[in-house]
Amino acid sequence: MTGLSPAALLRSLAAGMLVVAWAIFAHYGSAGDGPADFSAALATAPILAFAVILLWRAGHPLLIGLGGLAILALLALSWPTLRQNVALLFYVQHLGTNLALGTLFGRSLIGNGDALVTTFAKLAHDGVISEAKARYTRQVTIAWTIFFFGSAALSTVLILFAPTVVWSVFVNLLSMPLLALMFAGEHLIRNRVLPPEDRSSIADTIRGYRASAARRAHR
Repeated sequence: MTGLSPAALLRSLAAGMLVVAWAIFAHYGSAGDGPADFSAALATAPILAFAVILLWRAGHPLLIGLGGLAILALLALSWPTLRQNVALLFYVQHLGTNLALGTLFGRSLIGNGDALVTTFAKLAHDGVISEAKARYTRQVTIAWTIFFFGSAALSTVLILFAPTVVWSVFVNLLSMPLLALMFAGEHLIRNRVLPPEDRSSIADTIRGYRASAARRAHR
């Protein structure tokens, strides 16, 4: 029993299939085996989505309109270059994502505040966790920081010194399995080193976050 409704299972399955399809198309596009226009569009889609979100958050209609036109003009002018450098686009995407996440996790280790995973754990335990749980979650935060910065570094080494297809296998086909391996490994270690009352799942963290958000909204 998974505890998920049929609709939730279908959504999870659809999301999983989308991720797999994305990875396969990205790999073939990066290796130069896919249609250049389609591969360039696939590589620029997340960057465009991020730009659209930033414009939308600006809130002013004139700013949104002018910003949108500027993005379209820049895209049209640079398209011939983009379609000839698909691998570079996916490299920038992968590098930026991993550096951003590594910085997010790593920055929380500086100073006297809670590490990021410790914050997540407190959300799942109504704000109170044991000293053992606090030490463990800080170590997990260190592990995730190393993982993201290590992925960015290895991607850079591979794209500089290895065949493009080798770099693409690592970035496009192995990134998600490695991420899943990190989650699975952390889950096994957590169950081994922490007592049952200190263990929490991602679902517990989400429930804790929602409860915390609801409390803030009613203040």
